[in-house]
Amino acid sequence: MTTTQLYLQTWTEARTRFTNLLRDIDDGQLKKKLINTKNSAGFLIRHIGDVELLFAKNVFGATDVKVHAKTVAAQHDTGEWVKLKELLDYQQTAFEKLKSIIEKQSDEDWLKTITTDEFGTKTKAEALGRIISHTAYHAGQLSLTLKYGSGDE
Repeated sequence: MTTTQLYLQTWTEARTRFTNLLRDIDDGQLKKKLINTKNSAGFLIRHIGDVELLFAKNVFGATDVKVHAKTVAAQHDTGEWVKLKELLDYQQTAFEKLKSIIEKQSDEDWLKTITTDEFGTKTKAEALGRIISHTAYHAGQLSLTLKYGSGDE
């Protein structure tokens, strides 16, 4: 098994913390928020997709990816993330784009460094750790929001 295959397997497995939550979610839960927080369940789903697309493009070099990361640009929940099918389709597209570009990395590519404004200079391997932890972090928030949040219809 190549380094790329191992990293892909690791990322895909880690992402199940997020995708398993999406199995039972319904439209009414998308507006839920935890007390004293700003981001709804819908925002969190969209945000994970936005950041995955940004990683595909800016970290791993997927030049064909076009992304308007609304959640990153707004930096807060604008209340527009209320259509479940659109959110599920968007996060699936983000997954597929990031998966596709990860699959194209050579073993040597993982040692190459990239620099971003968000987290400085990292190897691509370290950057993959960053996207894994980002998704897991927000999956935890999403889990708590779905379980304990209010604001659903």
